[in-house]
Amino acid sequence: MFNEDQDYLNNDKFLNSQTVSRLMKIIHHNPNNVVKIFSFLKLYKAIYIFRKLDFSVKKKIIKGLPSIKKMELLNNLSIDDRVYFLEKIPKNFLKYLIKYLSPEDKYKTLVSLGYPKNSIGRFIIPYYLAVQKTWSVQEVLDYIRKEVKNSDFIEIVYIVDKKGKLINNIKIREFLLVDPDTKVSDLINGQHIETLNITTDTEKEATKMFSMSNRISFPVIDDHNYLLGIVTLDDIFVNKNSREYFQKKGGMEASNQSYLNVPLYKLIKKRAGWLILLFIGEMLTTTVMQKFSSVIEKAVVLALFIPLVVSSGGNSGSQAASLIIQAMALGEVKIKDWWIVMRREIICGFFLGSILGLTGFIRVVAWHKIHLFNYGTHWILLGLTVFFSLIGVVLWGTLSGAMLPFIIKKLRGDPASSSAPFVATLVDVVGLIIYFSISYLLLHGTLLQ
Repeated sequence: MFNEDQDYLNNDKFLNSQTVSRLMKIIHHNPNNVVKIFSFLKLYKAIYIFRKLDFSVKKKIIKGLPSIKKMELLNNLSIDDRVYFLEKIPKNFLKYLIKYLSPEDKYKTLVSLGYPKNSIGRFIIPYYLAVQKTWSVQEVLDYIRKEVKNSDFIEIVYIVDKKGKLINNIKIREFLLVDPDTKVSDLINGQHIETLNITTDTEKEATKMFSMSNRISFPVIDDHNYLLGIVTLDDIFVNKNSREYFQKKGGMEASNQSYLNVPLYKLIKKRAGWLILLFIGEMLTTTVMQKFSSVIEKAVVLALFIPLVVSSGGNSGSQAASLIIQAMALGEVKIKDWWIVMRREIICGFFLGSILGLTGFIRVVAWHKIHLFNYGTHWILLGLTVFFSLIGVVLWGTLSGAMLPFIIKKLRGDPASSSAPFVATLVDVVGLIIYFSISYLLLHGTLLQ
């Protein structure tokens, strides 16, 4: 593929003009020159390719790169990619590489390396405001002006003792509303402090805490109550597990890579499977339409309300599915609770359908009365058809959207796979059957002769 007689390995312009896939092939065909290749690559391209290589190749690159290039690459890797690499290398080599990290990256990396994969330790941020209870409010404000450089984390002030153990936390606005001579201890209200332990599982407890509060950060402590840092809302929800959850929920195969890092052919491959499945499901909609084609021929006006009725069912189903999947993820709902959930959703679906049905009925009446559209002599029956159809379709959508996660969970699948598109497809097919069946019952002998 590449002419060995050409000195392309020493040509930085040539190397940086190549696509990622071609660079991977060049590296594959020139394993002995991988360090030289990386020394010529621009940083953004080097980072992207580095994360795709085997560990042995990564180790060879890091060992062989000049100190400046080594420092640049290590400090610009994401915390996940850096930890994934460093946790596999021998401890003596780790100590050697740690010195190339900036102080803040060194702190975060060392903390992350010491705790389980899904623990809060992997997401901890060492930026936080910590003061002692003997300080005055004025001292706290002076400290904030002098020491705080990252305003993104100025939300809560943490009160610690001289050893660094967490005592309490106070919202920063409280310091702005009192006399500057007030002592911090006077602002402590003695309420329970919500904290995360360094070994807390991020996917369970942390997600639950953030979902049940309006805070954007929580303090992280160890088993002896020492304040180690904070973890933010973004750190928890924008991670690999959350990314997979939302991709499944959106109707596609999960990927643990960011959107811009996924090769185009993989992106197409991951989306095609679900789209084909959903397309086949939607083909049933065509079959239903063909079955009731005679009804549509006799009353073309019925076709005008198909999108209105069917989309309402899909929307209600997506809502219900999202609520149940979230409740399952937070541990609020178990499989044994399916009967309680079904009863609640039947009631919700009926009333939601009634509200939308009444709105649809009023729409038919209003449009006919003010002459925006002539629905014919049987416009009242047409309005009632829309009314009862919306009740039935929304009730079905709500019920199916709520029950599908339970069924998939019972079959040992991932409830997130009962995505909104899948629910919508299911509701489309059954919704049409409900709509045309009610239309036939109410309009048979009048509009449908």
